[in-house]
Amino acid sequence: MGAFATGVTVVTTVDSQGTAYGLTVNSFTSVSLDPMLILVCLDLRLSGLDVFLQAGKFAVNILSEDQQNVSNHFASRGSEREGWFDAVGKTGVPLLNHSVAHLECRLLETHPAGDHLILIGEVLEAEGGSSEHPPLVFFGGRYRRLEPEPPPEL
Repeated sequence: MGAFATGVTVVTTVDSQGTAYGLTVNSFTSVSLDPMLILVCLDLRLSGLDVFLQAGKFAVNILSEDQQNVSNHFASRGSEREGWFDAVGKTGVPLLNHSVAHLECRLLETHPAGDHLILIGEVLEAEGGSSEHPPLVFFGGRYRRLEPEPPPEL
């Protein structure tokens, strides 16, 4: 699957005690524009999978190319998550500032698929999306940068 370039996200939620939780996910895509639906795939062995299911809400933080350290941190098992979240969204989920965009979602449905669980989220709040900060891209087992478009020929 490394032959397919993906963006990089950190998917976040909060448990019933208010503890923030998040992990790096690159299995993310748009499903529908009307209604606005997205999907993320989470490993069935994920220790925090129940947190996402019980919370019923989550955010997708689309990382910028300057957030490689954030991606690495949230991809590491057992790394401390407290202190990494900069804000709380309108739906109460933790957010990461300096991301390209945030999508706050209500968990709409789940679908088992092999060793993962597909979460379908209805986007309730969306912020960002400007091209001012290029996205973090992963391809061939490593991070990549998008090349800027060359100026138009005169």
